[in-house]
Amino acid sequence: MPQITAEQIEIFIFVFLRVSAIVATMPILGNRQVPIRVKGGLSLVIAFLIFPFVELHTPPPDILLLVLRMAGEIMVGITLGFAGRLLFAGVQLAGQLAGFQMGFAIVNVFDPITSSQVSIIAQFQYLLAMLIFLAVDGHHIFLYAIAESYKIVPLLDFHFSGELTQSIVELSKGIFIVAIKVGATVIVALLMISIGFGLIARTVPQINILIVGFPIKIAIGLIGIGLALPAFARMLGNIFLNFGDTLNMLLHLM
Repeated sequence: MPQITAEQIEIFIFVFLRVSAIVATMPILGNRQVPIRVKGGLSLVIAFLIFPFVELHTPPPDILLLVLRMAGEIMVGITLGFAGRLLFAGVQLAGQLAGFQMGFAIVNVFDPITSSQVSIIAQFQYLLAMLIFLAVDGHHIFLYAIAESYKIVPLLDFHFSGELTQSIVELSKGIFIVAIKVGATVIVALLMISIGFGLIARTVPQINILIVGFPIKIAIGLIGIGLALPAFARMLGNIFLNFGDTLNMLLHLM
C-alpha cells in the first residue's frame, strides 16, 4: 500500500468508471435481479486486473474538460452494454408478435428486468435467449471487449462521432431484423391460419370462427414454437457468437 502512487489511483478510478458502466448495462449481469454488491465486486476485480496494463497520457489540466472525459469513459461502457441489450429486445419483440397472433395479447406477465408487462411468449423466449447467451459464452465476449477497449480506445480518448451515432441507429433498426429472423416460422404459420379462417368465414358463414379460431391458433402457435426451438437456438447462438465483431466496430468508431 505505501508504494501506491496518486497516478495509479487516478488510473484505477478511470478504469473502474468504464468497467462498471459495461458491467451495469451488459445483458444478464446488468439485470436488476443481480445484486449491486455482485456488480460492484465484479467491477472492482476486473478493474484491479486491468489497470496495471493501462497507460494514462497527460490528463487535461482543465477540471471541466476532465469531467467530460470521465463521462466519456462511462459512455464507452453504456454504448457497449446498450448494443447487447438490443439483441434481447429483438427476441422479446418476436415473442410479442407471436403472442399477439396467438391471441395472447392480454396474457401478460410482469418482467422484473424491464419493470413492464410483456407477453408470456416473449418472456419465455427471452429467458431461453439468456440461457443460450450463457451457453455460447456470450458474457465472455463482453469481458474480452473490456480488455480490448483499452487498446482501441485509450483512457480519456473517447470521441462521439456522427458515424458512431449512425451505427447505433443501425443497431436499433436491427431489433426488427432479429425479431423477424427469430419468429418468422411461427409468425408465418399463424398468418396462414388467419388467412385460412378468413376464407372459411366467407365460404361457410355458419361456422363460428371466433370460437373455433382461438384454440386452433393457440395449438398451432405452441406447436410451431416447439418445432422451431432447434432453429431458434442455432440462430441466436450464431448471432451471439458474431456479436464480438459489432463491439469491435463500435470501439473503432469511438
